[in-house]
Amino acid sequence: MTEQDLIKGLREQDPAVQKRVYDVYAPIMFAVCRRYLNTREDAEEALVSGFYKVFAHIESYANAGSFEGWMRRIMVNESLMLLRKVKLLVFPGDAFIPADEEDRFSIEADISAREILALLEELPYGYRTVFNLYVLEGYKHQEIADLLGISINTSKSQLILAKRKMQQLLKEKGIIGPG
Repeated sequence: MTEQDLIKGLREQDPAVQKRVYDVYAPIMFAVCRRYLNTREDAEEALVSGFYKVFAHIESYANAGSFEGWMRRIMVNESLMLLRKVKLLVFPGDAFIPADEEDRFSIEADISAREILALLEELPYGYRTVFNLYVLEGYKHQEIADLLGISINTSKSQLILAKRKMQQLLKEKGIIGPG
């Protein structure tokens, strides 16, 4: 079954196709939700409400761009809504003004996805959310600012602070050297 067949079936509200879409995409979309939310239960809640929106609003998918990317945006939005609902989305260090400095941050290729998720879970929600949106989802600072209702400078400072905290955690765990 092609992606276009799946989309057609979703538009016809075919339960078998809905199950197939869920079975195929749920693991990927759960990972997206999990990057934003600390508990499995919260990630599952965002996943379920996200798939509900995918199925209920399939007509809004304009066949432009990736279907998976469209679903990913829905899952990110559901995760952010859940963070706002439980009032966990705060931005520590909001007054921090970043100096112009070279960005030398990178996560080593040999770190497993599980280790990265564990490190992300140690970041404050504000850092983690901006880090996820910018580094992993590819959003620009203006998009992040609009999405979260913050300034572009807050987005930039949260990213810098998140990277610093991530480097600190990587050093503490011996994943990267002290240099």
